[in-house]
Amino acid sequence: MHKYIVLCLLTISLVSCGSKKRIADHSPASGPVKKSSSYRYDPIPVATRIADYALDFQGTRYKYGGTTKRGMDCSGLIYTSFLSENIQLPRVSREMAKEGRMLHVNEINVGDLLFFQTNKNRAVINHVGLVVELVPGSVNFIHSTTSRGVIVSSLNERYWNNAFVMAKRVF
Repeated sequence: MHKYIVLCLLTISLVSCGSKKRIADHSPASGPVKKSSSYRYDPIPVATRIADYALDFQGTRYKYGGTTKRGMDCSGLIYTSFLSENIQLPRVSREMAKEGRMLHVNEINVGDLLFFQTNKNRAVINHVGLVVELVPGSVNFIHSTTSRGVIVSSLNERYWNNAFVMAKRVF
């Protein structure tokens, strides 16, 4: 009987190891991000201004619903940065994700939006970042995290790469 229980537990654990919940999105940008040297490095001026504006918030603490230097959340950072160039976006990341044109990973440029699913229990987009720099093999984006506030991260970081859903251009 003991061997039977051990065998059942082993079978269950082996079967469950292969399952990983992902958003049912078959867009060209979904899935693990691969390194690319084919990025376009000449962003349009408005994209550069938006990225520079967002970078001024680096170090700002996280505040749910915030849109100022006193505190901001991820979509607040993006909303405020685009508004600085009179580009109106929805205020919530999952609604922002409905705007613009879907991009292949090798089309990403400064000013583009990256969308993530960080809550593995819900298949919804709940985080957004703004591409601020491209270096060979790396896409760097600014965003606001609950633990560290407004920071720049790399899409190559395992956590962000695994949570990445899609990239979009809204202008």
